[in-house]
Amino acid sequence: MAYSEAQKKAVKKYNAKTYDELKVRVKKGSKDIIRKHATSNNETVNGMINRLLETEIPDLKD
Repeated sequence: MAYSEAQKKAVKKYNAKTYDELKVRVKKGSKDIIRKHATSNNETVNGMINRLLETEIPDLKD
């Protein structure tokens, strides 16, 4: 089922209110390696990065 324009707008508004965004740059070819690693551990790339950051920076945990 496709998202309606109203749903897209609502999700965009929610994400802007709830989350900060970071852009991460990695060397060419690293993206696929990172994605495969996350997938092999049943994680999304975003979930894996958040878990790693929370391990390194305890103040990030909710």
